[in-house]
Amino acid sequence: MKKIKNPWLGLTEQGYNCFACAPSNPYGLKMEFYEDGDDIVSFWTPNNNYQGWMKTLHGGIQATLMDESAGWLISRKLQTSGMTTNLNVKYKKPVPTGDDIKLEIRARIKESKRNFVFIEATISHNGTICSIGELTFYCFSKEIAEKDFFFTGCELEE
Repeated sequence: MKKIKNPWLGLTEQGYNCFACAPSNPYGLKMEFYEDGDDIVSFWTPNNNYQGWMKTLHGGIQATLMDESAGWLISRKLQTSGMTTNLNVKYKKPVPTGDDIKLEIRARIKESKRNFVFIEATISHNGTICSIGELTFYCFSKEIAEKDFFFTGCELEE
């Protein structure tokens, strides 16, 4: 498993302040990503500031974790930018919060049709899948990704 470089670091003047992945966003999730074969993986600690119900991760934060992982999957595996056009979440088990909790978020491509990519994402705790996301992404051309979204490629750290 290798860590993925964040291609948007240094673009704060251009507006990079992503709630999910910007390391300098004081309110953000500060997600980092790794490539594991065909999957993109993130490990994240859900502190109690992200609760919905007591000691339970808010469903919207769960959706965000899966959505961001899917976006990084597009960036790394297809080397372009995209946008979510559909996101369906199945909440199977409560996801706990706390400073001692570690979640694993995984995203993988299930199918591609033209500019649309169908993705499955999961959130697991202690090896048990708690939530499943089914996402559809529209992928932009590499020219639009570079011009409109400052995308210059998504590489692995050495």
